[in-house]
Amino acid sequence: MSSASSLPTSISIRLIRREDYEQWIPLWEGYNAFYGRSGDTALDPEITAVTWWRFFNPIEPVFAVVAETEEVVVGFAHFLFHRSTTRLEPVCYLNDIFTLSAFRGRGIGKSLIHGVYEYARNAGARRVYWQTQAANEAGRALYDKVAMNSGFIVYSHQC
Repeated sequence: MSSASSLPTSISIRLIRREDYEQWIPLWEGYNAFYGRSGDTALDPEITAVTWWRFFNPIEPVFAVVAETEEVVVGFAHFLFHRSTTRLEPVCYLNDIFTLSAFRGRGIGKSLIHGVYEYARNAGARRVYWQTQAANEAGRALYDKVAMNSGFIVYSHQC
């Protein structure tokens, strides 16, 4: 593929498979680099190993879908289900979403989000939510089209 115009447009969204690891790992590293987790600040390799393991452990509530074109994985979304004090059904948290830069602007992120929506509905969840950095303008432009910004501010404390 020599130019953006020659990139394929047929994208499928599916659950991740064990054989996707070699294609998933560079995406995972790119995602983490986007958030400043590379080089000296990279995630501990054990976190990556356990994250991967969780996708395939039936007692873990953590899942992943990938965007694939011509047998090439070009994006992912990681999500999990949890309980809520304000709902009887599970709630879905979209933890991570990432698309290869060469494939951005082609609706892959939107397709990944809609794929998570579908898995959430099938699991009985009626709410999917996520967070992003205020400066993530490209991501927020997409998110404003597929969800409502509820106005919550996220607080965090490292224990």
